[in-house]
Amino acid sequence: MTAPEAPHGAGLTVRAGAATDVGRVRKHNEDSVLADRTVFVVADGMGGHAAGEVASGIVTATLGELAQAPVRRREDLVAALALANRRILESVAQHPEQHGMGTTAAGLAVVTAGGSDHWAVFNVGDSRVYRFVDGQLRLVTVDHSEVRELIDAGLITEEESARHPLRNVVTRSMGSESLPTPDIWVFPPHAGERFVICSDGLSNELSTERIRQLVAEHDDPQACAEALVAAGVDAGGRDNVSVVVVALDSDDDDLDDIDTAPRAGAGAAGGAA
Repeated sequence: MTAPEAPHGAGLTVRAGAATDVGRVRKHNEDSVLADRTVFVVADGMGGHAAGEVASGIVTATLGELAQAPVRRREDLVAALALANRRILESVAQHPEQHGMGTTAAGLAVVTAGGSDHWAVFNVGDSRVYRFVDGQLRLVTVDHSEVRELIDAGLITEEESARHPLRNVVTRSMGSESLPTPDIWVFPPHAGERFVICSDGLSNELSTERIRQLVAEHDDPQACAEALVAAGVDAGGRDNVSVVVVALDSDDDDLDDIDTAPRAGAGAAGGAA
């Protein structure tokens, strides 16, 4: 699926593409994706028996409503995520067979800050957002997972985490009785940058360097999303693989003079970069 080009402010054009695949092991796809002009999301459902698909679909449908708003602010994004969480809980209450379902949520939204368009990167769980600029790929989000906490505590290494038995255990998810706190980073745009939003079905199969190579090779976001998903499946496809790629084109030279690097560590408190 390809999102329509969306202008934001003077000289800015956003292009996006999305792709998903069930992979080689799972019997059905519990991921949902959204690429809707101003809001871009990957949600990785959990629960099995199609319940995970219900939860992830609720998230993308709710954030799709946010995409239709004429103006979005950071607090609107927080409210939309809270609404999605309530809707998941309401669905479980109405359908007891869905008990235990949940989903991650990671993505990118265009928000207004200081009177101009900014990016808001967000995540709950271990789906990820990468940022590609000046030939370099950097992970913006921080996984909410058991292995991330072990890495941060110095108990295991990044290499060990790939084989750790807790690698698929998340510490925050949508569908929790207590509202999960999303990490949110807000920062201004940078001409020519791209973002890769993905489920862990991609990041568990491909190295950061391999993702970077594929992003560098494909200018078209749809072709890039499809190439990333295909590579994730070819590398093992042990989970559903879902990707949204967002590209910012600009003729506004002023963007190049702005320090746009997201500030890591501000997310848990919802700080703006």
